[in-house]
Amino acid sequence: MAAVRAYFDTSVLVKRYVKEPGSARAAGLLRRYRIVSSAIAPLEATSAFRRRRALEEIAASDYAAILARMRRDRDYWELVEVGGLVLDRAEELVRGTGLRTLDAIHVASALIFQGASGISVPFVTADAAQREAADQANLDVVWIAGD
Repeated sequence: MAAVRAYFDTSVLVKRYVKEPGSARAAGLLRRYRIVSSAIAPLEATSAFRRRRALEEIAASDYAAILARMRRDRDYWELVEVGGLVLDRAEELVRGTGLRTLDAIHVASALIFQGASGISVPFVTADAAQREAADQANLDVVWIAGD
């Protein structure tokens, strides 16, 4: 696995398991970088897969396979815990940018990770509002078009 890290929002992680616009670009970046994300990412992704299953966009057998693959992959993800520092920073972001809660938690997690580790990481997202807020927060944004 690559030693260089990048922070991946759930919008990009989902593209690893479900073919949609931007999946090919996301796959390349996911191979290139070690995955850093928020501890909420697996829950958020599971919710996205469940919604798609309920809409019959994902077959039952594919749904089970996706969840199993994600469980295996998680062992290699570096997940940022959602504690007081992250929540305080996310609250600041919501007040300043109007970001949705989970998007703010992702941006805050990337900022807290960078501050704690001293490592500047690209912030990879396919969410337009999150991209703008991450850019305003001076993160090195990598945009995955398609969402």
